[in-house]
Parts: sequence; structure tokens; C-alpha cells
Amino acid sequence: MVFESKLTKTSRVSKSQKKDPIKALRRASSGSPFANAQRRKPSQPVTKSHSKQNETSEEHEVDALVDTGIITSLQIDRPVSNIIDLMRYIQKRTFSEVPERAAGMSSTRIAEVLNFRLNLPPVVSVAHIHALSPAPTAAEREISELLKTGTIRKIVISGRGSGAATFGEGLVLMDDWERLVTQNDQLSAELKSKYLEVLRSHPTAVTVSGSNFTKGEAVALMTAGLLTAAHATKMSDFLRPGASSPTSGLLASLSSAGSSAASGSVAAVGGIGIVHSSGGGGRGLNFEDDALAVKHNLAPSLPNIGPYLKLLVSARQHLISLLSKASPRHREAPLSLLRERWDGGIAADDPASKARAARGESAAVLPGRTKKWRSFWGLKLEWVLEEAVGGGLVECFNTQSVGVGIRAL
Repeated sequence: MVFESKLTKTSRVSKSQKKDPIKALRRASSGSPFANAQRRKPSQPVTKSHSKQNETSEEHEVDALVDTGIITSLQIDRPVSNIIDLMRYIQKRTFSEVPERAAGMSSTRIAEVLNFRLNLPPVVSVAHIHALSPAPTAAEREISELLKTGTIRKIVISGRGSGAATFGEGLVLMDDWERLVTQNDQLSAELKSKYLEVLRSHPTAVTVSGSNFTKGEAVALMTAGLLTAAHATKMSDFLRPGASSPTSGLLASLSSAGSSAASGSVAAVGGIGIVHSSGGGGRGLNFEDDALAVKHNLAPSLPNIGPYLKLLVSARQHLISLLSKASPRHREAPLSLLRERWDGGIAADDPASKARAARGESAAVLPGRTKKWRSFWGLKLEWVLEEAVGGGLVECFNTQSVGVGIRAL
């Protein structure tokens, strides 16, 4: 017998299963904070919506400042009537005053800082003057007139790289130049007056003929830092001592001079003029006799021009790096933020800082521990910013809410 089963509808009502109230209460009162969280496998990737939200938040963090207008000329504290006053004004605003209390520097370090500032040459770059001049064309005309009368003198440093490493042209008051020459103890009075007479006879020239000096006079002036080669040093001068370069023999002899000469003598350090002969402080001139001096042009210079250029270039590069760190995409930052990072977050004189000091909270860094004082000898941000603006490295612009903004070009 075969049974056939057919699915038929039934009129019976299915009863819902009753929930246990005790189990529901236990489930609701679970002590774990992750009981009601959505479960997901560990290997499950993050959805695109989450990644887009993260990208959106990062874009808001580095959002560009609102530019309401470029500042073409920087303002100064007091008005100046001529280029000479402007040069004096720039020189007085180069460095910050050494803090009298809580400087974070020993007396030896403070003396080192003051001596470094004192020995720097009184040079003002032409780019710095253009940054502070409301009319650069009128400033150039006045500079030309002062050069013709011998009131100021131009100094040119060529072959100093590109970008933030360039210097271009600088201006020096002739009174300051003469003071440095007369205070030099390495030169004779006759050579000093001859050197100054050559400068006065060529007030607008950036180079002078080597025929004005003998071999001994040229070497003495180079050693004193008052003359240098008119052309940039060749790249072969900076090769390793074993390479086939014009200075390879000089460097090799310098390395063995200490063992072949008496200790404490001039020969032990390579002889007179070895630094200039090997490329330091300008290329030395390899005179065979005094007649060959006519073939060379010499550029008037000032002592310690090398430390000045190193300070200028490193300060410019540090300013650009601060802008890049503040906004990697736009390379810009408000002036207030830039000043805070340049100073290194040191204790300020505002009421909030004074209140923290009164409560005994010393969260600020001492000035001597910051890069401003360790590497830049207390150089002011305003001075570096004016140099960078005049050199075309950065630009200043107005914003809607955060004041002046600085942007790297």
C-alpha cells in the first residue's frame, strides 16, 4: 500500500514562544561595554566611507590660509629718510638682546655670542633694502648716487649656490670699511693707506686690478680678509686630497706638514697663505713674480665675511623648513605661529606667561636651549624674514582672521 502525502493548509494557530524574562534581564545588564557593539572579523578591511572621512579630516588640518592681498612692502618701526639711515636701522635690529635673567647660557657662552656679533662685518644686502623700501626704483637711484660719491661701497659674492644659498650684492658704509682697515694690526700703516687709496680711486668698481699691489702686499691683504679672488672657486678645488685637482698637492703637503716641520712654527700648518692657496677664503693667486699680478682681478672684501654668509644662508633655510613643517602642502603659516616656532617657545612677557611664572609653572624653554641661540646667535625673526622677502624666497599676505601670513615661493 502506497501512501501519498500532500501539503495542505491547516487552520491551527501557532503559538509564539514565550521569552524568559530572567534571560532578557541578564542580557540587558551585561557589564561588558562591548556587548552591544557591532561585531566584525579582524581581517575585514576598512570601508571606503571611513577612509574618505579620514582624508577629509586631514585636508581640514592643512587647509590653506585665506589670502586677502599681498603685502608689497614691509613696514618698519620708525620712518627713515635715506638709504644710510635705513642701513643703520637694519644693523641695529639684527639680533635680540641677551636675557638678563634665566638666559640658559653660561657666562662663557654669553661672551662667545657677544664676540661673534661684534666681529661680523657691517654688511647690508641689497635685497634687504628692497624689502623695506616703499619705492625700490627710487632706492636704486639713491644707491647709485651714494656709490659715485664714495659714501657707500658695493660688495659682490658670486658662486654661492642657488635659492636660499644665494647672496647677491651687499652694501657697506665707507666709514665702517675704513674703520675695519685702520683697526687691523696685521698690516703696516703704508699698506693700509695704499689699500684705502685704491678703493677711493675706484668707488663704483667691485673688482680692482692686481697690478696695484705686489705679491707680498696681495698675500697680506688676502690673509687679513680684505681681498679675495674676483671669480668663484672651481668645483675641483673641493675634491678629495687623492683626486687629480689643482689643490691635491697642497692638501697632501698640508697633511704631512705637522711631521716634517717643527711644532709651533708656521711651516707646521702648511706655511703662509696655505688656507687661501687651498681654496679657503677665496682662491689664492699663484704669483710666479710681481709682473703676473697684472693678469688677475681682485675683489675687495671684509674680514669674517664667511661666518656672515653662513649665518644668512642657514637662517633662510631654517625659515623655509619651518614653513614646510607647518603646512607641507601649502608651505605657509601665520606670522604669530612662525615667530613662536622661531623663538622656540620661550617664556614671553604676556600676562598669561607671567601668571604661570607666579604659580611656579615653568613649562617654557630657556632661551639658551633653543636653536635661535644655539645656532643663530639670537638672530631676530624679523631680520631673516626681511632677507627672505627681499630675496624672493617668501611673500607676506593679509588674512581674514589670523593677521599676516607667510608663504614660501
